[in-house]
Amino acid sequence: MEPAKEEESSVQDEAVDKSNFKNCNHIAFYRRQKLLHPGKSLYQALLDSVTLCNDSVKLQIINEENKVPLLVEIYAIEGNIFRLKINEVAPLKSRYEVPDVLIKEPTTQRLSIAQKEAGILVLTCVGEDRKLHITANPFQIELESKGETILSVNTSGMLYFEHLQPPPQNSKTTAQKKEDTSIDSSQENQEDLGLWQEEFGSFLDIKANGPTSIGLDFSLHGCEHVYGIPEHAETLLLKNTSDDDAYRLFNLDVYGHKIYDKMGIYGSVPFLLAHKPDRTSGIFWLNSSETLVEINTKAVMEHVPSRSPPDITKRRVVPQTDVHWMSESGIIDVFLLMGPTPFDIFKQYAQLTGTQALPPLFSLGYHQCRWNYEDEQDIKAVDAGFDEHDIPYDVIWLDIEHTEGKMYFTWDKKKFQHPERMQELLKRKKRKLVVIIDPHIKVDPMYTLYSEAKKKGYFVKDRKGQDFEGICWPGSSSYLDFTNPEVREWYADQFSFKSYKGSTDILFVWNDMNEPSVFKGAELTMQRDAVHHGNWEHREVHNLYGFYQQMATAEGLIKRSGGQNRPFVLTRSFFAGSQKYGAVWTGDNVAEWSYLKISIPMLLTISIAGISFCGADVGGFIGDPEPELLVRWYQAGAYQPFFRGHANIESKRREPWLFGDENTQIIREAIRERYTLLPYLYSLFYRAHTTAEPVMRKRFTGASSH
Repeated sequence: MEPAKEEESSVQDEAVDKSNFKNCNHIAFYRRQKLLHPGKSLYQALLDSVTLCNDSVKLQIINEENKVPLLVEIYAIEGNIFRLKINEVAPLKSRYEVPDVLIKEPTTQRLSIAQKEAGILVLTCVGEDRKLHITANPFQIELESKGETILSVNTSGMLYFEHLQPPPQNSKTTAQKKEDTSIDSSQENQEDLGLWQEEFGSFLDIKANGPTSIGLDFSLHGCEHVYGIPEHAETLLLKNTSDDDAYRLFNLDVYGHKIYDKMGIYGSVPFLLAHKPDRTSGIFWLNSSETLVEINTKAVMEHVPSRSPPDITKRRVVPQTDVHWMSESGIIDVFLLMGPTPFDIFKQYAQLTGTQALPPLFSLGYHQCRWNYEDEQDIKAVDAGFDEHDIPYDVIWLDIEHTEGKMYFTWDKKKFQHPERMQELLKRKKRKLVVIIDPHIKVDPMYTLYSEAKKKGYFVKDRKGQDFEGICWPGSSSYLDFTNPEVREWYADQFSFKSYKGSTDILFVWNDMNEPSVFKGAELTMQRDAVHHGNWEHREVHNLYGFYQQMATAEGLIKRSGGQNRPFVLTRSFFAGSQKYGAVWTGDNVAEWSYLKISIPMLLTISIAGISFCGADVGGFIGDPEPELLVRWYQAGAYQPFFRGHANIESKRREPWLFGDENTQIIREAIRERYTLLPYLYSLFYRAHTTAEPVMRKRFTGASSH
């Protein structure tokens, strides 16, 4: 839910103001990497440095221009996966490596050296049907299976690695430079590249570690169909990108997001699947900083084995898709999934990041929500309305207005005087309640949660070491640092019945605004130079923030029940591995036919990336759907994994019985159909949990699918 009603209510029925958000050309590390053009790589492998270890092969590569060596580690992982890590040999300080997303350290298989001569290193693993061909100059890797090249690395020579440097001695802020007429043009040009600081609008991002971006290209041979890398309001089949229109993975609160657009919205899963008739492969780029992905599908000539005399060469035209990944910081840590079938890919990805948590049965029923049900009487009346109109439902939801002054884990003392009694009425009918709990905490010394978190030092800091403060629903707010395991454990304890007064065992949780959303921040989110646990900057962990809040919330609900009951937690912001903790939805959509249409490829894409428990707000969150649109949305939503009707505070009431008897009947039939299918749907979720088969999925064939 964004933007704040009092600040930007005029956008209610307008397209998102994209000037609040960066496009590719605003992003300094993207501009720097675009100075490197496809061609011969600047890196060459030092084959004399090759070391064969029990679990990996290590070697160094060196940049011909700056002479900085990098360490390359190659792992063969059980289940037909390769892992490639590239880091500095001796960085000035540790570079961020994403924790907690992998469910365990992968089990490796021993690699052996089959050839090491004439600038070529050939590695084989068990069975020798998979080989890695490493070319020394220029540095390239080819992955081969049964004699066929499946995927190659650095073919276009786009390997890019900005090593950590000491800050320049004459570093000055932009404001200081404007007053200093002695700054020469070459220095200004350097600042245009955003090496040590970067401006966007009135915001200044100070980069304590300077430029740290990384990039690498991959060629998928024979493939012209690629999918994945949610979340974008785009077609299922990923499109070719232009120089200023890459797919952006950067979690943002984009109210009424545009459709058919590659800008980042609420979630980021850096996982891509490539498909051709006889082979499916995948790339999992494990990096939680801002990431841009360029895609270029083209026709290339390939040699065809022939029995003709050697001087006669046969060639044919085949498709190839080049995928270029760029991230603001961290290391290159990429998993190459070799398939060969789509379901093999799903299992391989789940082997790394986990399967979909098995949801409690009630959460697969119909959910009724709006911003906001007014009070206990309103809840009672809506609940009774479902019975009166003979429409089944399982869960009713409360948005931010149920709290005392937007302070989470509290109840409005006038509107919700008896929350336990309200929940008891729902419980008698075997129904549940979901309440919203966002990550921002109102700055108020009288608010126990705030004062305790402040005393313990549990908030994200600004670059000066003070608690970061931003504007969100309660006004001035601080943000819990969920990257800190101690904070997550403390936060989980807040869900105990002793701590969360007025909660009962039928209360479950909705994590919203956890990109995190900051109303007056750069791109409406947290400053990248804010500081988290371990002295890591926010730029390193941005896309993990919502992942960690959902993790802590799910753990809290499990602890609350003594480990007896499965939790239900919905999150808006997500990352790779979020499937382990609950459900996601597509965010603030609009009550228009085009948003109903785009919800299907959006949900299929999220499902491909391992998150089966996903849905879109039925009816559209923003605006007022015409009756036929609402009816059709219910009919579509009844067949989607997460089924919730939801509406904005400024939208007209739209309970299912408010649109005339004929429409009520059609909606009733759609919802009843959902309940008829519940045993089947629950079985699909069991398969998703045990074997990683997506609940909602496309049929992969050789044909194009949009």
